[in-house]
Amino acid sequence: MNRGLLAFFIAIITSLLPDDMLAQLIPVDEQKEFTDSLKHDLQFGPYFGLYKDNYFTVGTTPFRKPTSTNSDVKFQISLSIRLTNAVLPWNSFLFLFYTQKTFWNVFQNSMPMHDLNFNPGIGWSKPFFNKGRYAGKLTMLVEHESNGRDGLDSRSWNRVSFYGSTIIDDWLMVHAKFWIPIIDGENNRDILKYCGIYQSGVVVTTPNKKFSFGLTMVKRSGWNLNFNTILEASWKVHEKSNLNLFAQYYNGYGESLLDYNQFHSRLRVGIVFKPHFFSEF
Repeated sequence: MNRGLLAFFIAIITSLLPDDMLAQLIPVDEQKEFTDSLKHDLQFGPYFGLYKDNYFTVGTTPFRKPTSTNSDVKFQISLSIRLTNAVLPWNSFLFLFYTQKTFWNVFQNSMPMHDLNFNPGIGWSKPFFNKGRYAGKLTMLVEHESNGRDGLDSRSWNRVSFYGSTIIDDWLMVHAKFWIPIIDGENNRDILKYCGIYQSGVVVTTPNKKFSFGLTMVKRSGWNLNFNTILEASWKVHEKSNLNLFAQYYNGYGESLLDYNQFHSRLRVGIVFKPHFFSEF
């Protein structure tokens, strides 16, 4: 528990550092966000920054009386670092990433950590531009995910993933990801039944960039319309800050590895620090 808390507070502290140390944590001028600032970053850094959303939330099952068993804290730490200083052929780049997602039963006696999910990997990404404006990217990932446990509670799998996103307009982005699974965990052989092999989603942003709304749907196995659904909303506290108020609703299976085959419905609220451009999903 202490290691998880320490990692979270380190992420919060680094998010308060100056631009020249971690430029991805403090957004550049909004007028440049969709022009050439990504090209500049690819050529001159920063090489270390946020990968996915970094958040701290607390919540419970909606429309039910909150109890110590249906309420918890969920937080995520996600970082990436480029492997090369130079841009690779096709204006692409290699990077390492690490994401840790934690489920914390703070309302139970001794406040135990329920599950920690570790997701390291390596990726290759190719951004696209249209008339000098960032238009989207393609990414290939080799990633591992496990919960670091032994025995019957052990969960792990590996994936070769392909991710793509495109900007339809300044206010709309669509994204999709599918993966080729390599399941090595003895206790989660049926994980595809609950976590599927692909997902898709949209992100809508208001013209002033203060509000954003996202929907991600993960298709479970089978021909039925069975999806794990993630709804998110964020509100930027200040135009020059990367601190956002945050709400997330998860409905379905696979939110945590330990309980991947159990249905969960959780509404949580908290804060989020977002990557410089767009979070991976």
